[in-house]
Amino acid sequence: MTANFTAIYKKDGDWYLGTVAEIPGVNTQGRTLQEVRENLREALGLVLEAHRELAEQRLGAGSVTREPISVELAA
Repeated sequence: MTANFTAIYKKDGDWYLGTVAEIPGVNTQGRTLQEVRENLREALGLVLEAHRELAEQRLGAGSVTREPISVELAA
């Protein structure tokens, strides 16, 4: 499954800062734009994985229904 998000990058002195617009808390930094891109992908994956694990803990045991969901965002 692939999801698309908006990465935002900003040069700040010797560093690049990166964040994902749609997911609060997904941010990182790197010395190069390539490094911050790689770090941001990793940070996004870790945050999404943590959210999934927390949701499973909240649901507890029992039967659940899972399905993909998508939304159209206004431009």
